[in-house]
Amino acid sequence: MRQSAIFSKTRKEAPKDEVSQNAALLIRAGFVHKEMAGVYSLLPFGLRVLNKITGIIREEMNMLGGQEISLTSLQEPSIWNSTGRWEEIDVWFKTKFKNGADVGLATTHEEPLTNLLKEHLSSYKDLPFSVFQIQTSHAPRISAAASSTARTILSYPVQRQRLPASS
Repeated sequence: MRQSAIFSKTRKEAPKDEVSQNAALLIRAGFVHKEMAGVYSLLPFGLRVLNKITGIIREEMNMLGGQEISLTSLQEPSIWNSTGRWEEIDVWFKTKFKNGADVGLATTHEEPLTNLLKEHLSSYKDLPFSVFQIQTSHAPRISAAASSTARTILSYPVQRQRLPASS
């Protein structure tokens, strides 16, 4: 795709309110559009770069025997309450369904993945294996523009370990 055919153009100046040097350069190059502080939309070239990076990572993970999964972005509080993190995480997008049930927008997937594996693993003989997912991060961070692609990639290697003999 030629730059002249793309609707987004390069800019001489970054927005005056942009504090991140990374984001300023991406905005000026026409890769992203700033919606609000810490929130960026990918423009055609930015999306192409992201797709290439995720393709390379997916290919490498598959060569290593990784199994790709896609966990939901909506999470129920019960699995988070078991670790005490439902109330512990201070900045979390939470809402209620029409029926009054609480739901949160995933900031991370450790608890849901642990819950998933508890249901699907029945023996140590099922180990080792590795699962991964590539997904957009919804976690608010101080430097949201910096390295956002790297944060979207989660890999959960699960290894076989010797358990102590029970008495």
